[in-house]
Amino acid sequence: MLDGFVSVMATSELPPGDMKFVVINRQRVLVVNVGGVFYALSDICGHAGAPLSAGNLTGYVVECPLHYACFDARTGKLITGPVSADVPSYEVRVEADTVYVKPPPPP
Repeated sequence: MLDGFVSVMATSELPPGDMKFVVINRQRVLVVNVGGVFYALSDICGHAGAPLSAGNLTGYVVECPLHYACFDARTGKLITGPVSADVPSYEVRVEADTVYVKPPPPP
């Protein structure tokens, strides 16, 4: 295990172009595989609390299912939409075939 990181899944569990949420410190974290590179960000859209994991992933763009706000999966930065803020992103490391995420602070 990497110091300060939490094991969240095997790399084989999330093929390129897919995303899924995990729970770390009682918070939903979205893990995204963009072309074989893994990223992690908050799974909750800041506009109305919708789960981003229920939305769509096109390339590196995660689209909220509720009001279609779009975020950059690599950074959590807002691209477009009715939201006025980015979503938090978290550091990811891959070691062997395991994806690790540096957890968000507890709520």
